Amino acid sequence: MMNPADQSPRSPRPVPERFLASKATLRLDALMTWLIRIGGVSIIIMVLGIFVFVLSQILPLFKGAHIEPQTETAVVANAAQVKAFGVDESSRLPFVYEGGDELRFIDLAQNGKIISEKLTLPVGARITAQDYHAGNHRMAFGTSTGQVGLIDISYASEGTGAEARIRGSAKTSASIPIGQEGAPVEMIGYGDSGSGKLFAAVQNQSGTWKLVVFPLVQKNSLLGAGKIEKGDETDLTALIKGKPVKLLVPQTADSVLVADESGTVSYFFLNDGHFEKRQEFRPFSDTASPAVASMDFVFGDVSIVFTNPAGETRMFSLFIPQGTDKRIYGQTRTFSNLPAGATFFAASERNKSFLIGSGTRASLLHATTESTRWEQTLAFEPAAAAVDGKFNHIVFLGKDGKIRVLGLNDPHPEAGWKAFFGKVWYEGANQPKYEWQSTGGSDEFEPKLSLVPLIFGTIKGTLWAMVMAVPIALLAAVYAGQFLRPEVKRVVKPVMEIMASLPSVVLGFLAALWLAPILETRVVSFFLVCLGVPVLAMLVGVAWSRMPVLTRARIKPGREWLALLPLMFLAGFVLWKIGPLVESLVCVVKDPATGKVTADFRLWWPKVTGCSFDQRNSLVVGLMMGFAVIPVIFTIAEDAISNVPNSIIAASHALGASRWQTVQRVVLPVAAAGIFSALMIGLGRAVGETMIVVMATGNTPIMEWNLFNGMRTLAANIAVELPEAPVHSTHYRTLFLGALVLFVLTFVLNTAAELLRQRLREKYKIV
Repeated sequence: MMNPADQSPRSPRPVPERFLASKATLRLDALMTWLIRIGGVSIIIMVLGIFVFVLSQILPLFKGAHIEPQTETAVVANAAQVKAFGVDESSRLPFVYEGGDELRFIDLAQNGKIISEKLTLPVGARITAQDYHAGNHRMAFGTSTGQVGLIDISYASEGTGAEARIRGSAKTSASIPIGQEGAPVEMIGYGDSGSGKLFAAVQNQSGTWKLVVFPLVQKNSLLGAGKIEKGDETDLTALIKGKPVKLLVPQTADSVLVADESGTVSYFFLNDGHFEKRQEFRPFSDTASPAVASMDFVFGDVSIVFTNPAGETRMFSLFIPQGTDKRIYGQTRTFSNLPAGATFFAASERNKSFLIGSGTRASLLHATTESTRWEQTLAFEPAAAAVDGKFNHIVFLGKDGKIRVLGLNDPHPEAGWKAFFGKVWYEGANQPKYEWQSTGGSDEFEPKLSLVPLIFGTIKGTLWAMVMAVPIALLAAVYAGQFLRPEVKRVVKPVMEIMASLPSVVLGFLAALWLAPILETRVVSFFLVCLGVPVLAMLVGVAWSRMPVLTRARIKPGREWLALLPLMFLAGFVLWKIGPLVESLVCVVKDPATGKVTADFRLWWPKVTGCSFDQRNSLVVGLMMGFAVIPVIFTIAEDAISNVPNSIIAASHALGASRWQTVQRVVLPVAAAGIFSALMIGLGRAVGETMIVVMATGNTPIMEWNLFNGMRTLAANIAVELPEAPVHSTHYRTLFLGALVLFVLTFVLNTAAELLRQRLREKYKIV
């Protein structure tokens, strides 16, 4: 026997050459390893890049206005006496009117060079009242001799390139005598809608005032448009309780608003050629300072901003109150207080923003969102202010005689948390609400960008789709996994998987043009089939279970459907056919005017529930989206059920459990995690569905759970509107915000689902 100390360690046995990898294989393996790593990292980087890009498009929506000083020019000697002040759309040639018969343009590009324009006024008359409208650069005026007229201010470009200049001109129309002859005009208002022109003037003769309103009429003939002439005057003096202090005429030329010294505002509306006093209200009746210090329209002339001497700022808008049929003014917004009543006001001609201020305080506010875009205490006191037509500059005329131009960068004033997720009182609405309407038919349109109706529509569409899909898909998966014979299952499952490959655009086309017209007239038949066939199936199942064993043994287990299927088809056919009969008995509507009785579910449903009935509705979407989701849920759930070990199923049977008891108490708990995953994947499929929703719902962003109207989802909204949205506009960026909200919704749902799935997996794991 050898001494252990003398033993040498054994050398490793050589590996046979056939088991050694070649150098080429090792190099390829190393290359693929690096490629996989690079690919994984690249995917992560691309996903993060997409996220960063989306955030870069969204974040500008939540920034305030950026304002910076640009130029300062001293040109006006007595700015405190300026009567009217305005600018061109580029803020290069403002004008100043200080009274008298001269209007002065100030060329800021030439160091404040003054260009004077003579005004043609009646002999011996001077202008005592003026009303300048920045939108059409028109100033209405009244004279000391009781006449009114218009001054059209126009701008024209001269030269090109660096030599380009803007030239201003002022054209005075013929003056028109009004009211009491020779009585000075103290206040003037003018509105011009194109088809209608309306003057309103307050005359004051020796302390006696008079309010006169009249239109300008243009008669047309075969030779074309005729001369513009003065229409019939209307004296509204007797309808006003106190002395007028403020006067407004909207550009719609259909109404007049007068504020008196007591703080009461009278609203007169032109109805069929006659003025009626439609409303009388006090904007500050609940305050210690009820008088009206300022009264100005914002863009569109539907809303008015009032201030009182204490600086309280409120907005009143036209709308139809609940239960009435006439538009009147009501308070819709309250803004932060000014130091005192507004001394200058300038409304944007591009959006609902407006500049307002008192003393040295200036604020840029937005009417729709009720937000302060910019606010600052200035180093000077403005006598007047203007916002150019491009919304790129703010121009102040200081009481020190200097014109200061400030650059304005506020591309998304209508955006903000409240606009996207809060209730907003939009113009024309009788209460605050959530609404999505991104475009309109006029320049004065107020964008409505609430994402809440789209989130609601996404949840609603998903819910109805899951209601339709989940019972069918899960029951089919249970039956196929535990009851159906293998040879039949080998046919059924591939067919279901092929269903998942159907393009959603095809399903949307079928839903819109085939399914929707059928269901429109057969709603009752559909519900009879949905209720009757399952009930009949359960009754047949109960009856079958109570039959003698020898009778049931004649049909092999797993083939019961051969006997049940014809019966179900027959029952469905009969119930579908008797639907119109049931509808004629139940869904009866009587016309109160004619007494005619009609049996129509489309008329009966709105009358009974107060909800609308649309052809393309949530029922159509639920059925077709459910059809698209069923294969996904069925396939994954059936795999989970089929993968339950046969050993525990056999053990359950050995203990005397029936097949259904085994499924209920053994198979479903063990497969719960997989079934839950199937539901979550189906839910994700429904949430992200686009084409079916676009084509089958009418794509209306409404917030009702009504089964018989449509909805608009986030995904469908992005698909429909993104191609038409101007790049980097508020609308464009809001659609990206909708995409982020959709991502967050799905991320939260999937995260919660994964946590729940893990708990189910731990709870029901076998080992």
